[in-house]
Amino acid sequence: MALLSAVCTDGAVSLSDAARLVDLSASTALRLLRTLEGSGFVSRDSAGNFRPGASVIQLGALALSHESLVSLCTPVMKELVARTGESCYLSITGPGETGIYIAIVEGTHSIRHASWVGRSIPLEGSAAGRILTGGGTENGFAVMRSGVEDDVTAVAAPVIMGGRTVAALSIVAPSYRLDGTKANKIGEELATVAKNILATPSKDHELPQESMEKK
Repeated sequence: MALLSAVCTDGAVSLSDAARLVDLSASTALRLLRTLEGSGFVSRDSAGNFRPGASVIQLGALALSHESLVSLCTPVMKELVARTGESCYLSITGPGETGIYIAIVEGTHSIRHASWVGRSIPLEGSAAGRILTGGGTENGFAVMRSGVEDDVTAVAAPVIMGGRTVAALSIVAPSYRLDGTKANKIGEELATVAKNILATPSKDHELPQESMEKK
């Protein structure tokens, strides 16, 4: 368990580092990691590093129910809405090539995006879908204009658990209020807070006071 914990904590770890972290010889660590790999609890990337496997993510998803995920993300979503004025959605991977919006905190503008909770969206052609399938940009977020709906812009970033994306956090707004500069600014802040939601208690999430002010 200590070895698996080391892999999950680091997200990607070499054999030598994994052995050092749990005070095992490299040969013993390799034998245990191969057993974990055979059960799907760890996997190896192209560089030979060990990462959390699908079984870990599945168990994590069971332990962290949708209700728990929503409750953990809601404080950050409310703060994002308070700072941007735009609607904030939480989505997860759905059946087939779809994602599902499972929660929303509605924006404060009279014209705002709303009422899509429970609705499926295509993974291809949506900002949340790009994130849920491991896409985005080197900055850690995705921007999509008129993807699912005409004249609507969405900015999404991954919610991370065990080094893997388990959900996407999105700001969705009319395109006329979300130009390229503002979308990128929101994306940077969204990426920063989203990746830490499941890493630290929600009370510790604070957004920089000078950024993401409503316009």
